[in-house]
Amino acid sequence: MKIAFLGTSAFAVPALAALAEAGHDVACVYTRAPKPAGRGQQERKTPVHQLADELGLPVRTPRTLKSDEEAQAFKALDLDAAVVVSYGHILPRSFLDAPVLGCINIHGSLLPRWRGAAPIHRAILAGDAETGVTIMRMDEGLDTGPMLLAESTPISAADTAESVHDRLADLGARLIVSTLDGLLRRSIEPVDQPAEGVTYAHKLGKGEGVLDWRRPAAELERKVRAFHPWPGTSFEAPKDNGKEAGIERIKVLAAALTLAGGPPGSVTIARDGFPVVTCGIGGLKLLKLQRPGKSAQSADAFLRGFALEAGTVLASPAVTSLPT
Repeated sequence: MKIAFLGTSAFAVPALAALAEAGHDVACVYTRAPKPAGRGQQERKTPVHQLADELGLPVRTPRTLKSDEEAQAFKALDLDAAVVVSYGHILPRSFLDAPVLGCINIHGSLLPRWRGAAPIHRAILAGDAETGVTIMRMDEGLDTGPMLLAESTPISAADTAESVHDRLADLGARLIVSTLDGLLRRSIEPVDQPAEGVTYAHKLGKGEGVLDWRRPAAELERKVRAFHPWPGTSFEAPKDNGKEAGIERIKVLAAALTLAGGPPGSVTIARDGFPVVTCGIGGLKLLKLQRPGKSAQSADAFLRGFALEAGTVLASPAVTSLPT
């Protein structure tokens, strides 16, 4: 097929590589414009842009798709289909209607569950037993188009957003190749999404990562995994337990469930040397921590440089960070 590829983030990279390897004619790659990044604030191309350059594919980086000029340029590509993966721009009707077979999206959930911006994180946070990839034909709604192909994968107790992201990116790459092959052979028919079971994966905010010790430990443990590596989870602790003025925000990079007693936020030290914080229900053993500007450490080693002592009571945020 003659296709365009519209994508930006690392999630889209395996799909572009798979489509090129499968022999599809990628007429153009659309991605977000380069942005200043790093200490030198030099312009950095998106992961998709970098791969497109390596493959020798033409690239367009429009800041908007709403102009007549962009609509005409897209239509002039005379496409069989367009593949859209984690692009970052809303496609207007002029783009959706231009390819013969429409615009085909790779979405990182089992639709209609977790439509929206952060399906991987929300699935882990909610304690879902599985997630997956749905290939759908796009319409003007938010992830509401008819489904073409889907495949599930379990979410394990050790999975983080990073591990699920990588697994779904590879799964999506395989499924999009199968989908285009099925459309070409007319062996795939679109199926409308069911009306029941719709949930929305709202965009993540940095403030959501603050741990509220009044919440159940199981919920906070899922949050640590769901928000790794971004936006991360954290709590505030007094420097050296009050021996030095000030408060530090400590990042929690890994945690595990355990038993604990006392009021929410109270700290004990387990026999293995790791700190345990009492939660609304149960306790959270902190396994890997990081101070601002420092390297990540195993929590038992962390305690040798930061006195998070037994008996300390950590504060919870003024407003709970998760809905009841």
